[in-house]
Amino acid sequence: MKKEDKALEKIILGIDPGTNVMGYGLILAKGQQLSLLQYGVIHLSKYANHELKLKKIFDRIISLIDDYAPDEVALEAPFFGKNVQSMLKLGRAQGVAMAAALSRDIPIAEYAPLKVKQSVTGRGKASKEQVAQMLKTIIKGLNETPKLLDATDALGVAVCHHFQKGSKIKKNSGWKAFLSENPDRLK
Repeated sequence: MKKEDKALEKIILGIDPGTNVMGYGLILAKGQQLSLLQYGVIHLSKYANHELKLKKIFDRIISLIDDYAPDEVALEAPFFGKNVQSMLKLGRAQGVAMAAALSRDIPIAEYAPLKVKQSVTGRGKASKEQVAQMLKTIIKGLNETPKLLDATDALGVAVCHHFQKGSKIKKNSGWKAFLSENPDRLK
């Protein structure tokens, strides 16, 4: 493969954080063509306490990173609900996934759920089912609609990241650069 061709390739790991089910999806972007590498969910409801769930998230994300060597990681930002305890747990799950990527010096980016839906379907208020259906037309190799919509949500995050032309965070940048690029996260 020519050096120029490799420069046009990028593996993106998309993550839909969750404390009971966490979705993940890996795509290969060659120019504007997107191909499916892997997708699935991490079932967490079987673990007795939150600490075990967080450890499982970290271990599985590290395993995916080691197996697929993504160039970038994109996460769906949590939406703000009324249950503060749920938001706290979701934020921890997202933070652990971020820490796993940053521990391997992989740049990360976050996208709001509305942004992901708009990028994939053209409508910010699209349903999860509509996102899943549209992904079948966008991603080569995704021939059937996955039953677990957390997995397609994660693929949607990866596709959104690709459409947004990637993260502004430079490779090997770490926490300091992430915080300087995302000053609103310090509030």
